[in-house]
Amino acid sequence: MTFDLDILLIPIAYLIGSISFAVVVSKCMRLPDPHTYGSGNPGATNVLRTGNKLAAVLTLIGDALKGYFAVMLARVLLGDQSLTSTLSSWILCGVVLAVFLGHLFPIFHGFKGGKGVATACGILFGVNVILGLATLGTWIIVAVFMRYSSLAALAAAIFGPIYFVFLFGFQPMGIALLVVCLLLIWRHRSNIRNLMNGTESRIGTKKDLKA
Repeated sequence: MTFDLDILLIPIAYLIGSISFAVVVSKCMRLPDPHTYGSGNPGATNVLRTGNKLAAVLTLIGDALKGYFAVMLARVLLGDQSLTSTLSSWILCGVVLAVFLGHLFPIFHGFKGGKGVATACGILFGVNVILGLATLGTWIIVAVFMRYSSLAALAAAIFGPIYFVFLFGFQPMGIALLVVCLLLIWRHRSNIRNLMNGTESRIGTKKDLKA
């Protein structure tokens, strides 16, 4: 029996996903721990509640890039020169799920992670640029007109797998993206309740900040 070293890409992706940029950026910029204020979610939207827009942008970029980097690293090491031949690879599917689960349950931060919106976006761009742009466009449209980050994330999560099937048909990667979609919706269950109750915070709102 031979051991396929490619399988090691999955735990590597989990470790990459476990880097919480909300925590890292907040420490570097001497801001409160994002777990201690607002929604308690270590993500860009919650970091924005400190009023530090740069910190929020850096968090957003970092969380998105780790999703993109994990997927692209796997594709390069798997020998995917055209960036299309690995869409049916179960290892790449495992990488997608691992980096996303790393963000949700980071081993470096007590398994208390974010909700995964930015990381999911980075993953989608790693899978396909057009797919990423279409899903990001959905988020932007809903966010601009409704001003609810959570609602925009839910809309993007729902449409992401649909866009994939439209572009590439039914492939294993579509299943992985569907699981990411369901996990993202599950992580937003409290936001869904708040939206239904009319108590959800809008983008840019400062809420219960404890320095």
